[in-house]
Amino acid sequence: MKLVSSIISKYRSYVAIQEEKTVTMRDVEERSPGITYQQLLDEDTHPVPDVLRLESAVSFGPDEFPITRYTTREWHEVEKEKLWSRVWQYACRADEIPEVGDYYVYEIVGKSYVVMRSSENEIKAYPNACLHRGRKLKDYDGRCSEIRCPFHGFAWELDGELKDVPAKWDFPHVEAESFHLPEVQVGVWAGFVFINPDPDAESLEDFIGDLDDHFQVWDLERRYKQAHVAKVIYANWKIAQEAFCEAFHVNATHPQIMAYLGSTNSQVDVWENFSRVISPGGTPEPLLEYEVSEEDQLRSMLDISYDKDLPITIPEGTTMRAHAAAMSRDRWRPMAGDWVDSMSDAEMMDSIDYTLFPNFHPWGAFNRIVYRFRPNGDDHRSSIMECIFLAPYSEGNKPDPAPIHWLSDDENFSDAPELDTLGKVFDQDVFNMAKVQLGLETTQKTGVVLSNYQESKVRWLHQKLTDWCGEGE
Repeated sequence: MKLVSSIISKYRSYVAIQEEKTVTMRDVEERSPGITYQQLLDEDTHPVPDVLRLESAVSFGPDEFPITRYTTREWHEVEKEKLWSRVWQYACRADEIPEVGDYYVYEIVGKSYVVMRSSENEIKAYPNACLHRGRKLKDYDGRCSEIRCPFHGFAWELDGELKDVPAKWDFPHVEAESFHLPEVQVGVWAGFVFINPDPDAESLEDFIGDLDDHFQVWDLERRYKQAHVAKVIYANWKIAQEAFCEAFHVNATHPQIMAYLGSTNSQVDVWENFSRVISPGGTPEPLLEYEVSEEDQLRSMLDISYDKDLPITIPEGTTMRAHAAAMSRDRWRPMAGDWVDSMSDAEMMDSIDYTLFPNFHPWGAFNRIVYRFRPNGDDHRSSIMECIFLAPYSEGNKPDPAPIHWLSDDENFSDAPELDTLGKVFDQDVFNMAKVQLGLETTQKTGVVLSNYQESKVRWLHQKLTDWCGEGE
């Protein structure tokens, strides 16, 4: 209960600060007419963690925000100046650079950074540019014993100290004290390495705030990168991201999962720099106008048509949600051990999608998903969508992190076998994205319309953009 009291106390302070521009939503009637998420938790067969009992609904009002945020070069330039050059952003996992000298190249809006294990217990990040003539120091991820420019051979130690100046006699004006590689801020949370180019930015710990408390029960550091699939999407990075910030689209985009995913039962919670949408599995979508049986739910979850026999029988007196959760515990027990027996049905079944502003999506519990969405180079009409799976592992047997698998324009997420059945769902999401971009370029409207509750996470993202970048046009 200490976690709940601490977070609720901080949230009340946040609401007080936001009082003039937001109104808290406390009336359940403003949400779906179906069972609420909290009522579903009351039926769980296992104790539910405190973090899932938190509620932090915030209304940002019905106002529209400008379409130009997706379509204009001018807004992209504002984001480059005021967002990406100042905000904390996920670069890589710490276990992707485990040994001294390991480095990872992280790029954003035309800029490049080298994230490096400079010593056993320290990670540094440098602008990826030689201080001589500006050539990129590293073109790809790898390991090195020094940082040497491929162009003329200037070299630095792993900690950024100047090591070698070829033909040093011709550079009497280059002094080691002033030729140290400049650094950008680095922070590590739950095994994720973040960088921030702004030397005056608040610490990562302060920026994350209570997000760390939320994830204590799930320990994302004790995971390994099981899969990492990336694809260029021909839509603005916010269009790609927002497709995963609400479950309202399920009825039209993913109709095959409506029988077992209660998308409009979702609970939306907003804190300061992070938010979440929790969509319950093992409960039917309230928008369906017929009675959904437990068997119907199981068929939907397993994607098995009615002309085929189910490979699983739901025991009498047991719900599909409880039985599927039990099967999930059995599936993960070899990797996670007895830990799974303390997990609630909710943690086994539900989509618990957190977003840390501006573009980082770690999922809670045993759902392995982590998303990252960012501009594709310096192009405001295309973006990079990355799907990462973080899986538990048996003690003492941590696998190496999976390399990134880049999909070509002609490949779909379902062509990546490591994503299993989720590839099909991602394909359905991607199908809409470029068409949303074209629609926003074409429409005569000036603003985007959003629901009050189900899309309040999208509203939160745009309020944060306004806080960082201004109103725009």
